[in-house]
Amino acid sequence: MATLTAIATAVPDLDFEADYRRWAVGKLESTREARLYERMADRSGIEHRWSVLAEEDARLGEGVGFYGGDAPTTAARMAIYAREAPELALRAIAGLPELGDPTHIVVASCTGFVAPGIDQIIARRLGLGDDVERVLVGFMGCYAAVTALRTARHIVRSQPGARVLVVTVELSSLHHQDEVQLEPLLMGAQFGDGAAAAIVTDREPGLALGDGISAALEDSDELITWRIGDTGFHMRLSGEVPGRIAAALARSEVRARVTGGADPAEIEAWAVHAGGRSILDAVEKGLHLAPDALDDSREVLRTCGNMSSSTLMFALKRIMRREPASGVALAFGPGLAMEGFRFGHTGG
Repeated sequence: MATLTAIATAVPDLDFEADYRRWAVGKLESTREARLYERMADRSGIEHRWSVLAEEDARLGEGVGFYGGDAPTTAARMAIYAREAPELALRAIAGLPELGDPTHIVVASCTGFVAPGIDQIIARRLGLGDDVERVLVGFMGCYAAVTALRTARHIVRSQPGARVLVVTVELSSLHHQDEVQLEPLLMGAQFGDGAAAAIVTDREPGLALGDGISAALEDSDELITWRIGDTGFHMRLSGEVPGRIAAALARSEVRARVTGGADPAEIEAWAVHAGGRSILDAVEKGLHLAPDALDDSREVLRTCGNMSSSTLMFALKRIMRREPASGVALAFGPGLAMEGFRFGHTGG
């Protein structure tokens, strides 16, 4: 059995949500569109988002840089990623009750690239031995945490005694695009930065990581895309996504795949990627969940926004405290694909 024994999380120091809203409204020349933005932002369920950007860049004043003037190049953004991503990851790792002696490290990060990889940087900064095995999960989007945890599960099940450090770190704010249209401004209003660290082993009590869940929707390749451009990574998130998710989860064969054949109402805990309020509403609708079933995910959305792969880890951390007997973790991303796993507390 592979168990998730501890999770720690971290966000940067700068909360830029209120300033982003003010800046976005100012960008919209149309009074109707500005008012529409304000109404939709108020309904988003997001109150705080955090950024690693320097205050002069992220305070959204009249200056240059990310919010006005010449947009930073992808190279400039990756330089910030190389500097800040390891720092935020290490802050999350420092929050673990005990690191121990990891035999493996699995890192998921979709918002930047650097070589030597961030896995090597983190391992060296922690002083881990050069024989620690490393896996780097990149560019899988919001469900990358699922892939990282399932990889850790496979390692532990195949190598008894393994102790796997799992890290997710995402700096979504580096890829802000200075847009003047309502739709991209609203999309940009979802994302923030965050990191999480976890330990997976077979020797301690915690959340037992069960069978994996995978499903990809047909004819959905263009619903969620993230492409590398000259000024960062350009994301497209179609308004069709929530409806397609709700429709897929309403199908009996998909629902059975998610729950293992159980009635969704019998599942004690739901850790769903907080990609946005409409995503959580779609899951609730598609699975006919109780109104409070996704409260943990909604609270993560409220306090941090969408942190790509790290978001699910924040929800799992909240759920671990209650030691649920049964649970399901789900996340959605490019494909359009759903990835997840079932879990339950082992006791002890």
